[in-house]
Amino acid sequence: MKRNSLARSVAALAAIAVVVGACSSSSTAAPSAAAPSAAASAAASAAASAAAASPSAAAKMYTIGYSNGGGVGNGFREEQVCTAKAQAKASGQVSNLNVIHRNTDAAGQLSDIRSLIAAGVNAIVFNPNDPTALNPALAEAKAAGIVTVSVDSSVTDPNAWNLYNNQVKYAELGAKWLFDQMGGTGTVWYTRGIAGNSADTDRDTGFKNVLKDYPNIKIVPTADGVFTGWDPAKTTQLTNDFISSGQYDKIQGIWASGMGKQIVDAIKAANKPFVPIADADIGGFVSQLLDPTNFPGLKGAAVTNTASVGGAGITLALKLLNGETVTASPGAKPNTILLDPVILDNTTDAGKAALKAWVSVPGLDPLWPLSLSIQGWTTYDPNTVPATCKGA
Repeated sequence: MKRNSLARSVAALAAIAVVVGACSSSSTAAPSAAAPSAAASAAASAAASAAAASPSAAAKMYTIGYSNGGGVGNGFREEQVCTAKAQAKASGQVSNLNVIHRNTDAAGQLSDIRSLIAAGVNAIVFNPNDPTALNPALAEAKAAGIVTVSVDSSVTDPNAWNLYNNQVKYAELGAKWLFDQMGGTGTVWYTRGIAGNSADTDRDTGFKNVLKDYPNIKIVPTADGVFTGWDPAKTTQLTNDFISSGQYDKIQGIWASGMGKQIVDAIKAANKPFVPIADADIGGFVSQLLDPTNFPGLKGAAVTNTASVGGAGITLALKLLNGETVTASPGAKPNTILLDPVILDNTTDAGKAALKAWVSVPGLDPLWPLSLSIQGWTTYDPNTVPATCKGA
């Protein structure tokens, strides 16, 4: 992802146009591109949907398999599967979306992908549990003429395409904002996600890339932080323990990595003053940033980590099935599309206005990321996504 400026205005976000062809789905069981807000994309999405409804949009229909092997109940993973359903419906080229969405390990997901191969799908979009363990099944998919697209994390299979958020730059944006808010000195409570997860590993790389330029910033509890597992209950307990130990009183900033809402709630419950916090664009966290009455003195920044990679993965699979030329992002590995992060904070009027534009989709779960569309990769109306999931 290319670095984006905090000064990006709401008007600039609203000007983003979505340009991909757009019809049906069901199931149960970038060149680099910025992730705009849901509200900013509604008009463009409606235009794209209208174009897709034209007679010239008639195209071959496909069956697509979707495998998500973990994080059931996690806001990011649920939204990711939901956007895949929404994009399959909006595309007009998916006759059936066969989704396997469950908590399992790499071996279990290997079995799930083989089940999709046996079902005779034309393409498989999946969020991998491991970068290499799925390769045997991916090779079998290639032999069967099935397109494979990994989203959110990458795999090493040479024939699979990878489409995910640039987590290194995500971390670089948030870390620099946080360290600057602290005046370049002080102690940061460094909370992370799942140990070994490629997104967490990339974020750690980006965080430490920036840390090198801030010699007066200290990290606790260790140089490698503490892992929350991206689990809300675990994060709340870790925060309560951190506060009870007296360590919270000695820090000047927090790196949240997607669990900001839970951390802020725990601090508020303990009647402690807030310190600057960098997190993702999770709805509940952004709402806290915009509520000075209930969260007085809270300064924070949200970096987009769009779960719409699910929908984008459907689009990429269709492009490949249709024989379209797809080009890897500049500087990325072969067969890799990286998506740009955007950072906004609540320390300026412009930042607050842009954050408010994100919080605009009715019925959106507060644990879901707010960036509900991706320029050039999703064509559904973001406002329809929550209803699409509830009705699926």
